[in-house]
Amino acid sequence: MALHARYEADCHAYADVFHRFRSEALLDSQLPMLDLVDMLAREYEAMDPGDERFAGLAYALRVLVQSYNEHPDYRKQWRP
Repeated sequence: MALHARYEADCHAYADVFHRFRSEALLDSQLPMLDLVDMLAREYEAMDPGDERFAGLAYALRVLVQSYNEHPDYRKQWRP
């Protein structure tokens, strides 16, 4: 999934905002959620497809990835 690339781009954007405005800029940031999504994506990539949780985690990631559906790298086959 290109989710890691989107995560990295979002983190770089937040880092730039932080550099300009310091801690006030991160008070309402989505960084904790982005970290959790990235953690799930890494678990999915490492998970055996035979694991009973695999299908559920794949579906959850497809739902989360929809937030990037306007990005040129988004693929229609990722829709849930």
